[in-house]
Amino acid sequence: MDSDIPIQRALISVSDKTGIAEFVKSLVKMHVEIISTGGTAEVLEGAGIEVTTVESLTGFPEMLGGRIKTLHPIIHGGLLAVRDDPSHVLAMSRHHIQPIDLVCIDLYPFEKTIQLDGVSSRDMIEQIDIGGPAMIRSAAKNHRFVTVITDPDQYSLVLEDMKANNGATTLELRIDLSLDAFARTADYDTTISQWMEGETAGIPMRLRIGGQLEQTLRYGENPHQSAAVYRNFRHNGPNVVTASVVAGKPLSYNNLIDAAAALELVQDLHAATNFPCAVILKHTNPCGAAATETLEEAFSRAWQCDPLAAFGGIVALSGIVDVELAHTISHGDKFLEVIVAPSFTQDGAAALSDRWKNIRLLEVGSDLRPVTWQQIRSIEGGILVQEASPITANTTEWEHVAGPKATESQLSDAVIAWITCGHLKSNAISIVDSGALIGGGMGQVDRVSAARLAVQRARGALEKSQSPVAGSDAFFPFSDGPEILIDAGIRCIVQPGGSKRDLETIEVCESRNVTLLHTGMRRFKH
Repeated sequence: MDSDIPIQRALISVSDKTGIAEFVKSLVKMHVEIISTGGTAEVLEGAGIEVTTVESLTGFPEMLGGRIKTLHPIIHGGLLAVRDDPSHVLAMSRHHIQPIDLVCIDLYPFEKTIQLDGVSSRDMIEQIDIGGPAMIRSAAKNHRFVTVITDPDQYSLVLEDMKANNGATTLELRIDLSLDAFARTADYDTTISQWMEGETAGIPMRLRIGGQLEQTLRYGENPHQSAAVYRNFRHNGPNVVTASVVAGKPLSYNNLIDAAAALELVQDLHAATNFPCAVILKHTNPCGAAATETLEEAFSRAWQCDPLAAFGGIVALSGIVDVELAHTISHGDKFLEVIVAPSFTQDGAAALSDRWKNIRLLEVGSDLRPVTWQQIRSIEGGILVQEASPITANTTEWEHVAGPKATESQLSDAVIAWITCGHLKSNAISIVDSGALIGGGMGQVDRVSAARLAVQRARGALEKSQSPVAGSDAFFPFSDGPEILIDAGIRCIVQPGGSKRDLETIEVCESRNVTLLHTGMRRFKH
């Protein structure tokens, strides 16, 4: 059979009615008969389009609350018949089945419904489409003869192909559309299975990862690596993948990773301190962080932590970026790649864009964060999955194990030290003073080296500090790490505790009159 198949009959059934009447009117102008169901038929008839209803073809009404509409041999025979197979042609003739040349279906909006608050499990189940995926798969399987549309963006492609081929579609287009169709039903089923697994909790026996291509990136971590970013429909909170790009060129692979890490940190800090917060990251490690009375002060304090590292960094802020804050950020000898914030005023965005032509400004909104989410990481030969959640600082649950009771300011700084060290690559030590990170030791193979590096990076600020606080993402196996910190002037240390040699560290802190707090929770970041 000729690879160009004329479109003579089309079945239209969509949840998203945007643009459907205009698309179908174009089909009708090319003498295509229209078959439709329920709400779609009403919309088309309201637009003056003559429609043949599915129930008039099958002889059966919609039933079971709409669960049964298109699951009938008249429909699926018209989609699945191999038209150059004599036995199929004979069966169609005997059972009065007419071929259907085009199917346009977008499925029940399960992905959108899952993001709404207060939707019951029963309501979610009713958003699981059965007839739609069945018709899509039937049409995609039989793409030699049937054109299948699963996205409004495909309307123009099909119309252009038909106009160029006297009302027919080419095999090349039908193959491309069938690939999209199978990917669509696979994503749909993945979202459903993930939701059902979430209802039962626990680690799934089979891992299904679903996502929609959001953007093809110029390259990956390095120029020779291809890369892309996909949207996770199950993640509802602020994120850099679906952020509005207020200004600047598209983000790179590394930009996205750093911006996501910066957003997580600033959200954790803001939730724990309830102060305006600013953070600066480089290669996912905080090189500046502060929680103070104003965003302007928070940014300035964050920049002062390590101006050398902050140059070319990624900034995340907990509040609106107005023109005053924009001038604070852009003043002086600075360079920034990305700024992430809940929102930007028009003047604020303009001031930053005037300062740096290509700076990326990401507006993530102020929706609530998820309580937990799934972290997925690939390694050669497999995939690692773990439950993730915000880093919190529940000081009422911390144990005071040595030295004097922490002052109010020390406890506030200990919160920042604990959260920032949890965002530094392990082994990690953070040093905080007066609401701001002043030094961090990260990515070391031993805790002594992490302590030394943190002291080295904070040295200038330590000379002026009155009562600096240090945080450690895991316990100190020996007292040598704490001794380095104490010798540098640290007056309060917060760490998980749990080492067999905890007593040695406790005795050192007690003898040096240094406050020691145990959180009881490790915060490695690899």
